[in-house]
Amino acid sequence: MTHALDTVRVDLDEIAHITPPSMIEPLRKRSRGGLAQVKLPSGHTAVHLSTYRNVHAVLTDVSFVRAETNVDDGPTFLPTIMPTEMLLNLDHPDHGRLKGFVASAYSAATMTHRVPAVHKVLDGAVATLREQKSRGSADLVGALLDPVTIGVNVDYLGIPTSDIAHFRHLSREMQLAHDTDVDQLLSDFWTLYHYIEDLVARRRELRPGLVLDLLDARDSVTPPVTDAEYAAILLGSLVGGDQNVLSVITKIAYVALARPQLWEYLVGNPESIPSAVEEFLRVLPLGRISTFPRVTTREITLSGGVLHPGDIVYADAHSANRDPSEYPDPGVIDLSRTGKRHLQFGYGMHHCMGAAMARMEIVEVLRRLVTEFPSLELAVPDGEVPWETGVLVHRPVSIPVTW
Repeated sequence: MTHALDTVRVDLDEIAHITPPSMIEPLRKRSRGGLAQVKLPSGHTAVHLSTYRNVHAVLTDVSFVRAETNVDDGPTFLPTIMPTEMLLNLDHPDHGRLKGFVASAYSAATMTHRVPAVHKVLDGAVATLREQKSRGSADLVGALLDPVTIGVNVDYLGIPTSDIAHFRHLSREMQLAHDTDVDQLLSDFWTLYHYIEDLVARRRELRPGLVLDLLDARDSVTPPVTDAEYAAILLGSLVGGDQNVLSVITKIAYVALARPQLWEYLVGNPESIPSAVEEFLRVLPLGRISTFPRVTTREITLSGGVLHPGDIVYADAHSANRDPSEYPDPGVIDLSRTGKRHLQFGYGMHHCMGAAMARMEIVEVLRRLVTEFPSLELAVPDGEVPWETGVLVHRPVSIPVTW
């Protein structure tokens, strides 16, 4: 049965576990420019921007810098600093040089050509889910969503599947980024980083894919890409193309199944899945933060106040995606919603490199699920679905389903 678009509206805040615990502490005192402030986990005070207009203004302005935050005792959400060569830590013009080096590999056109490869990975996962279906219940994450996200990513990168057991748990720990054992976190991170460095030495073992393509293209930019820059790019590809996609896709599947009217609509209207995914992306937080802090380098007037040079800024994209002035009833999933593009993937210079990959993969997985398993439903109340939460991820650990 096909539903009318305007009948599919769900209050997201009524679904269990969706909102992760905050990492910012609101402060009463306003900034010197009259803007709201928060305390970061590092103890620093930051201007908190939460409207779409202000967040968009910061994200598209290259004068706000990241490098000054990725230093010892700098303003941050993370328990430790990261390699300076990672794209998310680079500023203009260095960021543009490296982003240009890798951009075509993650373009929408490139990802369109990757659809058959995604379905090849999906074939095996669908077969596993069907096998579990014969027993009456299954875990959607363990049977399909988890193996598909990592399978698609290693296939694109050209990394042997036999390596997954070695590095995958390290990627997960990096995104959780718990501060309970910083020494172990650092140890896991550098083990993962050195694994990526070693891929170059193992060139003959690699399958055709992005790792080899980028290695061959290192001299295509000026100056050529250094070893550290190459490793940092691959680190982002290895972790973001797996863990971040997994976090988003598990939440979308969970929400759609937690409110059957959403699932039924997708089953009856599979052509609407790309636009439905955009609405899910708008409203679902990736983790406990939505962007990293930046430092203001020039005076700029925003709606409600002024930023001065040296001000630390948290441009809260998740709050901007729920700005009622741009999105009426912002906490409602409305599959007929239109309006400005959401900021889930950022905007401007630091727009997520893997956005097109994430969109393509999520859309293809949902299309396959609603086609192959139209009667899928949660096997437990949504409040009983287990979750894991870290700085950069917030997602279901498993999604018990039945038919």
